[in-house]
Amino acid sequence: MSATIVVGWTPDEYGAVAVDRALDEARLRNASLVLVNGSRGDAYVDDHFATGKQLAELERRLAGSGVAHEVRQTVGTDVAEAVLAVVEESRADLVVLGIKRRSPVGKLLMGSVAQKVLLGAECAVLTVKPPR
Repeated sequence: MSATIVVGWTPDEYGAVAVDRALDEARLRNASLVLVNGSRGDAYVDDHFATGKQLAELERRLAGSGVAHEVRQTVGTDVAEAVLAVVEESRADLVVLGIKRRSPVGKLLMGSVAQKVLLGAECAVLTVKPPR
């Protein structure tokens, strides 16, 4: 049975750094990736929810990586719950999330998705930040 890495992916610099690190980890662990992109669907525009063009760009990048992968997109559920459901279903060995840099006050509160995944995942969670 091969290892699985779940990536909470958004079509921005945070998602890009998460994919970079997840690909590195997948190669080290001989693992496959499951990328999860989601939206609660409660806003007219959600910049974290990928468009068809953004998904196609991601697929091209992943296809060229040589790493087995699957991309899932969900609407209408809490994004953290969607990530955790995939973690449980796939019996993931690792979750990779891109996170924002925070001010000293902001460090008291982490993004709600990252916080819920960190607290709820039964496996290791790796958080990464884009370079400054």
